[in-house]
Amino acid sequence: MRSLRYRFALILIASMSAVVLVATIATWLVSSASDANRMIEPVASQIEFAVQGINSSGELPSMPPFTHTRLSDQPEAGEADNALTSAMQRALSERDLSGSVQITKVAGQKDEAVSYQYAPGSWVVMEYPGPPPPPPHMVLALGLWLVLMIAGVASVALILARRVTEPFAILEKAVADVGEDGTLPHIPEDSGSGEARHTATVLNRLSDRLRTAMASRMRLVAAAGHDLRTPITRMRLRAEFLPEEEQSAWIDDIDELEMIADSAIRLVKEGGSTEEPEEMALDQVVREVAHDLEGAGLPVKTAKTDNAIVKVGPLSLRRALGNLVTNAATHGGGAEISLAARGDKAVITIEDNGPGIPEEMMSHVFEPFFRAAPGRTRTIKGSGLGLAIAKEIIERAGGALTIENRPQGGLRQTISFNRVSK
Repeated sequence: MRSLRYRFALILIASMSAVVLVATIATWLVSSASDANRMIEPVASQIEFAVQGINSSGELPSMPPFTHTRLSDQPEAGEADNALTSAMQRALSERDLSGSVQITKVAGQKDEAVSYQYAPGSWVVMEYPGPPPPPPHMVLALGLWLVLMIAGVASVALILARRVTEPFAILEKAVADVGEDGTLPHIPEDSGSGEARHTATVLNRLSDRLRTAMASRMRLVAAAGHDLRTPITRMRLRAEFLPEEEQSAWIDDIDELEMIADSAIRLVKEGGSTEEPEEMALDQVVREVAHDLEGAGLPVKTAKTDNAIVKVGPLSLRRALGNLVTNAATHGGGAEISLAARGDKAVITIEDNGPGIPEEMMSHVFEPFFRAAPGRTRTIKGSGLGLAIAKEIIERAGGALTIENRPQGGLRQTISFNRVSK
């Protein structure tokens, strides 16, 4: 956001400074032109004085400060300055001097030359002084004026850029502060510009609607899971009276339905969990979970486990690890779990030797009730919510969970947490 604000301010500064600079140059040029025109009347008076002296005495009178005045049989050679020539012609006409006049730019000379034909073949030639150079204090004043103008423009541009980009800054901060439940934090609505206050109001309204929608969804899932228990119980009772050859299949299906209902309720509970995170030895938790599952008869092995301290909810972490390792052990023909300390990260890796998951289905793997086919089928009991629950727990704790197929076959589940420095 700072980058956008500074780019916007830079555009304003560049455009407004360019306008100020062009206006200054235009003013300078106009002023220089007016300085040149300002010498028309004094020079016209000197020409009139010279012509009068020549007519009365036949000689060119002394004409300080025009010390380079002379008589010639032709005008001064050089590039004609038509604008000044026309202005001089008008000034001489007002003095009843109707002879030809030329003002020329002479090569190698600072001042221009004015030539007036007072008689056929006779010209009086004198310098036409240009505008004097600006005094040093004027140049300094002009530079100071430009610096102050650009500084003022920069200040105004930064203020305007901040005001214009303030709603974007609010959006950026709100998105960065999205809670673990996916809702936006409350934004103060009583400060900032009108646009900023309006943006805050709209975002708060959006956050309230998201929170309400998510709570409603969770209540619906919990209610459905709870209400399923009554018909499941009735079905279990009725299954007891079925012939023995059919009873086993019915009991297995009923057990799976009950598992799904219980998992749905657990998913809702995890979404609203308020368990406080604690600093704990992650390597110890990994070994304990692996030992418990191995004791339950699951094919679980523990590889190298580095020492690592993380800050998470202990019960939730054990539940998430249990789900993932159980998933690998039951569907993948055995699980191997390891823990590596990599810089500021603690990385748990769970690998199995199962059939893996088709790549085209990998983007759906964390969706509730997901089942892969044909390798991971309903021949093995499961609710399809284990991965969804594990991902919910891990991401709420600030970690990350990824799943990929191993080149040699099977799945690799990777969990990473930020380590706590000791």
